[in-house]
Amino acid sequence: MSKFISLVFALILSIQLSGQTFKATQQKASRVKAAYNEKWDELKSDLKKKGIKENFELFMRVFKEDKIVEVWLKSSGEPEFKLFKSYTICASSGELGPKRQQGDGQVPEGFYNIAVFNPYSSYHLSLGINYPNASDKIVGKGNLGGDIMIHGSCVTIGCMPLTDTYIKEVYILCVEARNNGQQTIPVHIFPTKMDEKGMSFLSETNSKQLNFWKNIKIGYDYFEQKKQLPKFSVDKAGKYVFLEK
Repeated sequence: MSKFISLVFALILSIQLSGQTFKATQQKASRVKAAYNEKWDELKSDLKKKGIKENFELFMRVFKEDKIVEVWLKSSGEPEFKLFKSYTICASSGELGPKRQQGDGQVPEGFYNIAVFNPYSSYHLSLGINYPNASDKIVGKGNLGGDIMIHGSCVTIGCMPLTDTYIKEVYILCVEARNNGQQTIPVHIFPTKMDEKGMSFLSETNSKQLNFWKNIKIGYDYFEQKKQLPKFSVDKAGKYVFLEK
């Protein structure tokens, strides 16, 4: 995490501890306030149409080859997530496969969560994921890098840009989820949809990564079948170990 982002995060945290809600803290930033003014009423209408209450939990899935970020929501107390919206990734770098070191241009693959809300981003607004995660730290090489973001604009080296218009929606949805008490907002990043067709495509694309992809497919399949988040740990080899609920 860069020093600037660390300072921003520390500032936001200190304001939160003063007694203000996370949402109120974020809206002190002009870009977040403008995003709410522009997008929130429309999003609330969309929530109502989908039958989702405003007190929701949020989960994101990213598909690199398909260039899609899916936002899934569930009302408080509901057992299953519903697909709320899909957003197009407008620029990409690297190739299919996980990120293993700084400078490889790769977008990570695996299971992450939102670690940073940056309302002062150079790319309008940005949400930083917790790369490197526990698995990355075991299987990565040397300096692993960091600062992997879902952000605005349409330029990237290893991030997931959505345009300024789309990041406004995704950002304030994440603010709402956090403000509702969701401390961990998961982001699962896959090379592509991991159905039979997708796995066939991946086996032809890069057979060296096939064991890794088969591992993360377990988490993909669990969510596809149950629309609930899988529980997992990471073993000594950096492999994801999924736990049945």
